[in-house]
Amino acid sequence: MRRRLLAEFLGTALLVTVVVGSGIMAQTLSPHDVGLQLLENSTATVFGLGVLIVVLGPVSGAHFNPVVSLADWWQGRQSGVGLTAGELASYVVAQVLGGIAGAVLANAMFDKPAITWSTTDRASAHLWLGELVATAGLVLVIFALARSGRTAAAPLAVGGYIGAAYWFTSSTSFANPAVSVGRAFSDTFAGIAPASLPGFILAQLIGGVVGLVLVHGLFGRPAAGTPEPVIPHPDSR
Repeated sequence: MRRRLLAEFLGTALLVTVVVGSGIMAQTLSPHDVGLQLLENSTATVFGLGVLIVVLGPVSGAHFNPVVSLADWWQGRQSGVGLTAGELASYVVAQVLGGIAGAVLANAMFDKPAITWSTTDRASAHLWLGELVATAGLVLVIFALARSGRTAAAPLAVGGYIGAAYWFTSSTSFANPAVSVGRAFSDTFAGIAPASLPGFILAQLIGGVVGLVLVHGLFGRPAAGTPEPVIPHPDSR
């Protein structure tokens, strides 16, 4: 379990480092073109997320996301394979701490104060809807792969979906409470004001429920022994 928690901490930390660091670099390289900044930021995130899933998935499953862990726990009540309540709590703590650490690391690498609260306000109904759609789609992609026995495609499919959702959602697809919390610690391109977090996180949780409902609608109840998302690992129950 300690190895799994280290993998979740490290994976979430590096994911936020990729998101925040590439956002800072994009602002530096393309200071007058927001569209190009978003392209640079989303491209780095796609590749970074895919690599992290490949490398750390065999250790912890590569959730890096409390919503994914919650969905895994819920599905496990029926399939008998998934996180226990205690493991879920530990995963969430590791993910949130990792998200914060990743933002601090990115700030430090670019010679910025280690902690600078973001001032980017993202508190609007259309942005919350964007987060709901982004998170529902992410859960649908991950658990559809698990239900159909195609978890090997997760690095490509999950990275590809997040990259696309950067562009087709109004919120630029945070889709992750731990990453959202981490991004509040950096007043840069990828930041989100702390006051905007409650609305984003609530939308993400609702999106997770919607995603699971869609998975159940498409694939029915999970059978016993259904593979764990995102990548099955040796400690799967």
